[in-house]
Amino acid sequence: MQTDLIQEARRQAEICNACRYCEGYCSVFPALHRERAFSDGDITQLANLCHNCRGCYYACQYTEPHEFALNLPKALAEVRHDSWKSHAWPQGFATLFDKSGVAIGAGLLLAFTFLFVLAQALRPESGEGFYAYMSHGLMVAVFAPAFLLPLAALAVSLRGYWGTVGGGSLAVSDIWDACRSAGRMKNLEGGHGDGCNFEDEDRFSHARRHFHQATLYGFLLCFASTSSGTVLHYGFGMEAPYGLFSLPKLFGVPGGILLCIGAAGLAWLKTKADRNLGAPKVWGGEMAFVLLLFAVSATGLALYAATGTGAVGWLLPVHLGTVLTFFLLTPYSKTAHGFFRMAALTKEAASKRAAAI
Repeated sequence: MQTDLIQEARRQAEICNACRYCEGYCSVFPALHRERAFSDGDITQLANLCHNCRGCYYACQYTEPHEFALNLPKALAEVRHDSWKSHAWPQGFATLFDKSGVAIGAGLLLAFTFLFVLAQALRPESGEGFYAYMSHGLMVAVFAPAFLLPLAALAVSLRGYWGTVGGGSLAVSDIWDACRSAGRMKNLEGGHGDGCNFEDEDRFSHARRHFHQATLYGFLLCFASTSSGTVLHYGFGMEAPYGLFSLPKLFGVPGGILLCIGAAGLAWLKTKADRNLGAPKVWGGEMAFVLLLFAVSATGLALYAATGTGAVGWLLPVHLGTVLTFFLLTPYSKTAHGFFRMAALTKEAASKRAAAI
């Protein structure tokens, strides 16, 4: 990891540790105040605990023009991004994506869409729904490795992160506490439950928390839709297309709508917020990721709405291209932050449990 980023975050954390004005704002400050000195692993853990709500910055008396020039949200955002990159595997892909992430994402999307258009020339002689345009076997051959290989890469990355932050053994309660915190988006509630100041210094709002929740639960519902379809196909011999009141549709349609709302809302909020309170160099890449997430859900809903019409022939390649691009970029784009955030929340729960013993 970049030593200068760690050093600057450490300088600011030490000042915050002496001040303690922001103690009740989020999980970062109780974790910070448990320490007397900060190793590189401690700073990395604090960075991944931070949800960049920015309330501490607007409350701080030591921001510029004070000589301390504190900007803890920015310092932790830069360490956080660097931690994903430094722990990513294979390392070469992470470095390449960091330099040209938007171009790589756009190139993959166009290339995969074109390839899926060409693949329709191999369409089966018979089939219903999507399978009239592309065989089930071809979809499985493409998407099974595209889903499993990024997960394997993420597992290697998280193992490296866990070692860096000094993660030890866990209890089931630690994982449960982390899941509850993530589900509530507790760290975006603000110190007094009024919300955070992400968009504006003087305005407390729960908008970012609610859009994050819509994105999270929408994504989980879409995953449940795909999983239930897999079980129905292989376990019960029930092949797609599925009706509106089937599990894949009951999960997938609300999930897609929530994902659209959440991603669009987060993109909108990013345009309103001060870029200098995050990691400015990766603002464009983060926005591209949010828009890609929106495209995955929007094209999926459009494809469902177009079922039985000629529009399926061109919507299907576009949707499959966005999904495949999203999967393959998962270990190197901001998608990874969800996995690192869960690891950080779990580590924090374990540390709090150990401190209470």
